[in-house]
Amino acid sequence: MALAKKLLHTRYRVNDLEKTVDFYKNALGLEEVRRHKSPRGSELAFLKAPESEETIEICHYPSSGPVEVQEDLTHLAFEVDSLEEFGKHLASLGMEYSDGPTMKETGGGFAFIDAPEGYEIELIEIAK
Repeated sequence: MALAKKLLHTRYRVNDLEKTVDFYKNALGLEEVRRHKSPRGSELAFLKAPESEETIEICHYPSSGPVEVQEDLTHLAFEVDSLEEFGKHLASLGMEYSDGPTMKETGGGFAFIDAPEGYEIELIEIAK
């Protein structure tokens, strides 16, 4: 018997829900699958990548005060087909990689971009 069967979602808080949702939809191509307000007053948006079942739950909870991102808790990673092509997409949005891309001798590689509010996103090209 498996104890934990699969990851369903990852939640993190933000100060500006709309800016963050727009970033994930436009820069990464994520789809917003659901949005609602909780009984406690938080606003929640759930996004997912086209080939994933897992979602990112972005939460804006004004009554708990401003969000301060801890540097060691700020990393999400997404697979991309091509770091070169993704870099061109970023350029079309007036953005660029914050680190990399770093290509491996065996193929594939990785790069980072900065998301709103101090979160960091890793893009990984899997060796073919």
